[in-house]
This record gives sequence, C-alpha cells and structure tokens, in this order.
Amino acid sequence: MNATYFDDATRRAEIEAIMRLVATVEHAQNYDLPDEFLGLFRDDAIWTTGGGKRLFGLDAISAFTHQVLPGGMRGMSVTFELEHVLFIRPDVAAVKLRQIYQTPDGPDVGSPLWVMAKEDGQWRLVASQNIGAPDDELLADSTGQPVFDPGSRS
Repeated sequence: MNATYFDDATRRAEIEAIMRLVATVEHAQNYDLPDEFLGLFRDDAIWTTGGGKRLFGLDAISAFTHQVLPGGMRGMSVTFELEHVLFIRPDVAAVKLRQIYQTPDGPDVGSPLWVMAKEDGQWRLVASQNIGAPDDELLADSTGQPVFDPGSRS
C-alpha cells in the first residue's frame, strides 16, 4: 500500500518544515546549544545515541545532552543531509538522514532515523535511532570512525 496524504505543494511544504527542524538540530549541535536541541522533542521522546545509549523521556535526554553537548563538538562540526521522508500519516513521518562529522581524525558518518510527529502545527522529535555508517562512500579511504566507534559517548 502506498498512502498519499498530500498534494505535491503540501508535501513540499511539510518536507521544508522538517528540513527546518533538521537545520535547528545541526545548528544546536555545532554551537553547543543543548536547550535549543531539547526544545525540539516531545516530553515522552525516545532517543538512542550513536554509541547505543538508550534514553527514555525528555528528562533523560536533557541530562545526557547537558552532559555531552557543551564542549562535545570542540574541534568538530556536523552536517545533516535529508535522504528520505516517509509520511506514515499526515502528522507522523519517518525521516532518514545522513549525518557527516568532520573531526581532526577525519570524517565520520552516521545514519540516524527520526520519527517525528506534527503537534500544534510544529514537527517534534518523537524517537530516534542513530548508528554509524562504516560503509558510506565518504569513509572509503578512512582508517576508522572517530565518532561512531564502540567506545563513543555520542
């Protein structure tokens, strides 16, 4: 079954709104702004970090974020590329991203999947699973994954 919820113009507008949220995450991470990042979540959100840490609820996500984000991007930057949006319902989307870290040790690539819900006219993060993407073409000549290794705090 292939559900069609929107006409083309509405679909584009919803994807643009999702892309604005993605850009806010990118900005918050690059500039060590934990509260900007946390403002994008529902209170009952689930977040699994690239290092496999499972966080349940905004309080747990907040505690972790305030521990690692201030200073956590020192010497690094991250960009997010939107790869795919699947609208499960008009107000629920699965969003697949390519997350590219530039680090002093070389690039690293993650492949997060975000589930988002639109509430009160705003897209919010509901659930996320992040994982390293060691087979990404950007890493073909790389010697390792400086961000997404098993000992990572991400």
